[in-house]
Amino acid sequence: MPFSSRIQARGVQLLLSGMMTRVHEELGFTDIPKRTESLRVETGAGPVDCTVYRPPAGTGTGTGTGTGTDTDKPAPVYVNFHGGGFIVGRPEQDDHICRYIAATAGCVVINVDYAVAPQRPYPTAVTQAYDVTEWIAENGAAHGWDGSRLAVGGHSAGANLTAAVCRTARERGTFTPRLQIIDSAPLDQLADPSTKQSPIAKPLLAPHLMRIFTAAYVPDPADRAHPLVSPAFADDLAGLPPALVITAEYDRLRDEGDAYAKALDAAGVPVTHRVFEGVDHYFTHTGPVPAGKEAIELMSDTLRTALAA
Repeated sequence: MPFSSRIQARGVQLLLSGMMTRVHEELGFTDIPKRTESLRVETGAGPVDCTVYRPPAGTGTGTGTGTGTDTDKPAPVYVNFHGGGFIVGRPEQDDHICRYIAATAGCVVINVDYAVAPQRPYPTAVTQAYDVTEWIAENGAAHGWDGSRLAVGGHSAGANLTAAVCRTARERGTFTPRLQIIDSAPLDQLADPSTKQSPIAKPLLAPHLMRIFTAAYVPDPADRAHPLVSPAFADDLAGLPPALVITAEYDRLRDEGDAYAKALDAAGVPVTHRVFEGVDHYFTHTGPVPAGKEAIELMSDTLRTALAA
């Protein structure tokens, strides 16, 4: 990556790091108590810090104490990857989603603080995301969750990583997520962002900003068509986990999300696809509030059903 481009990416990184944590106060779910703890997982690309969200006490989802009663059965687990264009390392931006899902879907939620570009470009985030998820699947008994009942999901860049985790798990045969949540994902890192259209004049994602994201995360253009970078180019989707795909009407990423949902369905993957009208990228964080709440409730409801099956 040219030095000037790296400096430009660092500038955007610093600018967005503060902005990305500003969630609309009515989407904050501050009325929901949260029980959290810190966890560090060793991966093939260095240690990764995670925040573990436990379901509220008394919800009957299990504490992992193993005494044999229904309420003591370990809860299933959901692994969450935040967004930020692969360059913003602020997992707390998803605190509202994590605490809501933990409280309403009856599962432990693990929010992953993966490394970001330009300091740590591809494939670091993919390696960390997969290794953390594999560790979570294999180490539930010692930590009070049921790793055999696992789902994975993410938002924007985190949704791209979700697709990469699911693909890698299928290829290695290590674990099988019961659900993947693909929310407003960048799935085509090869096309120039100016070709990605929106019906409104000034959508949130500007082409120049998107180019900075891509150049920082995948500095070698030869890597940008790889299925772990651009899932839209994968032609072997059969056998991937059931998916909830969320897209936004005004988002420049909508078309590739819609196309990915159709491709999964054509490959025989069970898909729930919802296009939220009248909203732009990141609406689950900044609003409009009704649509944001509805989307987060949809995630929680779909998770609850998938993890209880």
